[in-house]
Amino acid sequence: MNSVLDKLLAILRRDLLTAIRHRSGFALTLFGVFTELAAFYYLSRAIGPGFRPDGNEYFPFLLVGTGLYTFFVMSGQAFLSTVQEAQQTGTIEVLMTTSTAPSEVLILSAISAFAGSLGNLLIYLFAGILVFRAPIHPNPASCLTVLALSLVIAMAVGILAATIQIMVQKGSAVLWLLGSGLWFLSGTMFPVENLPRVLAMVARAVPFTYALSAMRQALIEGRSLSAMAPVLAPLAVFAIFLLPLAVGSLSFSLRRARQCGTLSLY
Repeated sequence: MNSVLDKLLAILRRDLLTAIRHRSGFALTLFGVFTELAAFYYLSRAIGPGFRPDGNEYFPFLLVGTGLYTFFVMSGQAFLSTVQEAQQTGTIEVLMTTSTAPSEVLILSAISAFAGSLGNLLIYLFAGILVFRAPIHPNPASCLTVLALSLVIAMAVGILAATIQIMVQKGSAVLWLLGSGLWFLSGTMFPVENLPRVLAMVARAVPFTYALSAMRQALIEGRSLSAMAPVLAPLAVFAIFLLPLAVGSLSFSLRRARQCGTLSLY
């Protein structure tokens, strides 16, 4: 355990020093965050107070939905980019020969980018609350619980994207699906109840649907853990099921790619 922690801290320190040397990237990120928030703020004002999805004001509804869903997409990109960069630079086979388990190497390599995505999410939410005065009534215990389960699901999705990239070189298709399809079904910008019945049923099979709903209930409405049981239960099931599946699939795909000599194909 200490060995894994030491490796993780070394990677985080390296990437932190790299980020400090490229401070302009952080400034551009902040500019993008405030631009997006301003767009959603004025969109909610243009729509007016009459539209109250799930009984909430539209701006905080948008704030949580777009912020958390963007975090899921960026997390998937973090793991996918780690694999693609290693394939394109020819370093992936070298990494696989180290004493560290191959799946552990890839996961650790993507952790700092994953942490950066989490940082962006927190900046996004705090800016919306402090600068644009999004009305919230947070329940700290509920918020932390939902965030923890969302982190597990985001990591699982990222690892699955990396797995697909190694197996069939189509990891980008996962991000395309996240960016162009699942946001529509998960209630990012409007309640899933507004969807046709068939699509609403499909939305219930998407873990992001429960993550967004749970975070809105915890952050905007301040519901307790017991009151959120109907949405937390399926969210926890997804988290418990997806992460071991993703890690196991990644380990299998790496072994298979090494045997077939396709590890560096991209």
